[in-house]
Amino acid sequence: MKAAVQNVGATTTQKIQLVDGVFTVSEASDVVISLLNEKINFHKLQRLSLSEGSIKANTKYPDERITELEHEKAVAKEFFAEARTKGITIKIDGILNISINE
Repeated sequence: MKAAVQNVGATTTQKIQLVDGVFTVSEASDVVISLLNEKINFHKLQRLSLSEGSIKANTKYPDERITELEHEKAVAKEFFAEARTKGITIKIDGILNISINE
């Protein structure tokens, strides 16, 4: 995993090479579905934390993100199912861009 930190004016950014390689369809599916599941679980915990102690808490953002990520997971599963029938490999290049929001 590569990480690079850059100072651009007053903004600090970082890039992390989270995933980089060629994978079998099963390996690629495991990587992508695992990442999506982690993000879904993050938002579920965020929603739980927001609503703890307050039934009227605004959980709109985590609710929407969970729905979006569940949809993306379904799309990814369809993609991998189709790729599996072709007997191919999958290249994944996943860069995480991080910047300070001032």
